[in-house]
Amino acid sequence: MALDRIGTADAPRQLFASTPAQRVALARQQFFEEGVRPSGLVGEAVIQSWLRCTRTHADRQRLVPFDPVTPSRLHATLARNRELLEVARKELAQMENMLAGTDCRVILTDREGVVVHVTDQPPAAHQPVLCKTARVGVNISERIVGTTAPGIVASTGQACTVDGAEHYFDVLRHMQCAAAPIRDVSGELAGVLDLTAEARRFGFDAASMVALYATTIENRLLQAQSRDHLILRFQASPTLLGTPLEALAGIAPDGTIAWLNNAGARLLGRLPEAADERDVECLLGHDMASLLRLGRREAAQPLRLASGLGVWVQAHLKGPDGADFRHGVAMPGEAPSGISHGVHGAHGPNGSHAAHGAQAMALDAESIARVTDNDEPAPHAETLREHSRKLIEDTLAAHGGNVSQAARQLNVSRGTLYRRMRGWREGAVEDAEQGAAPPSLLPSSSPSSSPCS
Repeated sequence: MALDRIGTADAPRQLFASTPAQRVALARQQFFEEGVRPSGLVGEAVIQSWLRCTRTHADRQRLVPFDPVTPSRLHATLARNRELLEVARKELAQMENMLAGTDCRVILTDREGVVVHVTDQPPAAHQPVLCKTARVGVNISERIVGTTAPGIVASTGQACTVDGAEHYFDVLRHMQCAAAPIRDVSGELAGVLDLTAEARRFGFDAASMVALYATTIENRLLQAQSRDHLILRFQASPTLLGTPLEALAGIAPDGTIAWLNNAGARLLGRLPEAADERDVECLLGHDMASLLRLGRREAAQPLRLASGLGVWVQAHLKGPDGADFRHGVAMPGEAPSGISHGVHGAHGPNGSHAAHGAQAMALDAESIARVTDNDEPAPHAETLREHSRKLIEDTLAAHGGNVSQAARQLNVSRGTLYRRMRGWREGAVEDAEQGAAPPSLLPSSSPSSSPCS
């Protein structure tokens, strides 16, 4: 039959099917024997997997070998997924502890479907297939073992469950599995988390559990791979921060949003594909310097997004070596150049992005003063204002007065620099009118539109 052209126009009247097993049996009959798409009887993800499998697996009754990959490939796979295994260690242990009273196995595969972790559990006589499949190094991708939940996730990147005879090969008809994807900072599939049982049903919502833990592992992986990003944790309720429901965003040193987790994408809208549409000030309504200042407080801070939505935010800046830059603002008495030297890991011929982040945190002294303790002495704010002005003037001089280049080096928007310089110019004019020294020669132009235009 031409499975690529399966339709429903000539489908026979469906027989009555009251149980899941009867519906799957009817779906297999319609699909494999009558050439009819069994829509409504099984999920679309299963139907699409059956279509793919018919092109590579002609015999559904044959035995599946479940052979492990070669030792060299296994060694390379484990080495390539070392970071994933490390960040998943805690969650895998928690899952296995919770499921210790069941016959379920926790399985983690790489992006290609090779098992890199599996619950260490003695083999049971009623689990002959699971004893063969649940081994590190076995390739359980769709290309090898047909329709399974981890195989579908590895092929499509979408979470799914596969129940009993929904599996393509007859030998797997007693298996139950639920799997969810784990993505990395580039948005690519990094691994697949799976729960599998044999000869009995789960007895709980396996799809929800695996999705919860996959999200937690993904959030850990995103943060572990974002050592050169400002990491924002935000949600409409502060009680959700630090949970799998928190939204996460990684802000790159150039002031663009590098990645969003699923919760973050739902709060902000999907991340635009074009790099020039990812400007943090346009999407969040706040420039890089303002977001960096949030990192001065451990507690969550209220913030209103560009959409008007109010959220609670925590910010955390980590350098390329994993150092914490929470306290990277210059203190009273430090020279402006000390701003970068006061940041861990900020040395180099041109300074690191983290050093620029610390410099940006000193650009708006009034705002810094507002987020520090109320009993902080006033000279602290004055010192920061002096450092801020000298830092900007020195950077402008180094770039021949080019505001765009200066803003890029300081890692802030052009609008931030123009606002600061306009404030100095207006203050200098007032001083001149009162007989003080004439105003400094600062760029007189102002942006014709907001940095988002």
